[in-house]
Amino acid sequence: MPTLDWLNRDAAFRIAAAVPTRVLRPHAAGHAFGEPGGSGNNLLIQGDNLEALKALLPFYRGRVKCIFIDPPYNTKSAFEHYDDNLEHSQWLTMMLPRLQLLRELLAEDGSIWVTIDDNEGHYLKVLMDEVFGRRNFVSNAVWQKKYTVANDSKWLADTHDHVLVYARVKETWRPNRLPRTEEMNARYRNPDQHPKGPWKATPLYAKRMPSEKEALFSFTFGNGVVWRPPPGTTARFPADELRRMDAGNEIWFGADGAAVPSRKTFLAELSIESPPTPTIWLHSDAGNNHEARDESKLVNAAEVFGTPKPERLLARVLALATNPGDLVLDSFLGSGTTAAVAHKMGRRWIGIEMGEHALTHCLPRMRKVVEGEQGGISEAVGWQGGGGFRLLQLGAPLFDADGEIDAEVRFADLAAFIWMRETGTALAEPAPATPKLGVHDGTAYYLLFNGILGDRRPEGGNVLTSAVLAALRASCWHDGPKLIYGEACRLGAARLAAEGIVFKQLPHALPR
Repeated sequence: MPTLDWLNRDAAFRIAAAVPTRVLRPHAAGHAFGEPGGSGNNLLIQGDNLEALKALLPFYRGRVKCIFIDPPYNTKSAFEHYDDNLEHSQWLTMMLPRLQLLRELLAEDGSIWVTIDDNEGHYLKVLMDEVFGRRNFVSNAVWQKKYTVANDSKWLADTHDHVLVYARVKETWRPNRLPRTEEMNARYRNPDQHPKGPWKATPLYAKRMPSEKEALFSFTFGNGVVWRPPPGTTARFPADELRRMDAGNEIWFGADGAAVPSRKTFLAELSIESPPTPTIWLHSDAGNNHEARDESKLVNAAEVFGTPKPERLLARVLALATNPGDLVLDSFLGSGTTAAVAHKMGRRWIGIEMGEHALTHCLPRMRKVVEGEQGGISEAVGWQGGGGFRLLQLGAPLFDADGEIDAEVRFADLAAFIWMRETGTALAEPAPATPKLGVHDGTAYYLLFNGILGDRRPEGGNVLTSAVLAALRASCWHDGPKLIYGEACRLGAARLAAEGIVFKQLPHALPR
């Protein structure tokens, strides 16, 4: 498979692994917003998205149903000093580790949607082929972001962006069908007052090369019209079905009876869903830059976000890729559009924004959404407000420079990290209230840390002793193999083997 080569490519592939795993902590500007207890798993995180994605892995690896990102387009403004070759390399080096972590967070039945323009779009396609697998490429949708033509364009007027779509596993992933629109239904009429209601004339043939027998097919209707499929096509229906439709007045011969016979396809017999979504997304269906800026002004009129995306674009993506209750992630949250739309559509969400936009745009926008603001798609989805979210920031790394567990680390932080490293999966939510983290492939995993047994003395609940073993047996025992992490162990090798225990000492035995 073709791959990209750029300055520092080899180093870029090692960045994600070298990023320390940090803890997530309540933000100094506030923690919970909205209804008491209504924050659920909705998270607004301020911090570098590379570090934030690494911090999310222990809790959300393989659990995100849909990822939408709108990364910098690299249009000579993404970095302070612009040099074409250096800029391009920097952009690819920035994107690669983030895509690698996003792939780890994506569920087996999930998908990722990335908006980009022509500056890096084709390079991004090859890069994503390498990270997600070329076989998992779904489509390149073309979104009409502008409905006017710039008269000062030097070459061709740029009116579109790309939306690159990849599935985690394309063979088993399928997008949803969008609901039928009133515009679609308006194409169906009933000029002959048929009792089945409005209909649309559709061909009786399919565009497929016929077999020798199919090429000889002909049918005579009740009015004497003899019909044969056009050359290079085949009849869509057998003679018996054509006869039934003819008897039911379901064949249209035109108002004067002289037109080529067509089938009457009745609106009442169609699914409430539309046909598969095309890859051309007109601004009339998916919004445009102008309305996105208007939506952004409602959040912060004094400092309008420079490159927002319209809520209708995100509504289309989430309608295709998710169902209510699914988890949506945007690690380039910008003005907060993804979180706003996900919240209004009843999806859970995580949004990450590095700069002050997290507090000046995303936070006030989401507070307004919770309060029931009526901009964007609110009226279309019947949004009246509700729910809530938590505002977080990045805390200390799990391990300090000497490899010791940082004093800021809590049981849930370390438990999720250990579980992910040992099992390759995310820890169940919420984190357990006992030392037993769970059972994976027949082995139970335990963590003695941070006084989980109610005894914070070094020689107490964090150390595996006979008394602690008795407490485990009484509260959360597992009859099969057990792996226990703790600060120290006072049991001998024979006792451990008899109890089916493998002990690992913190922090030195932790898989990094």
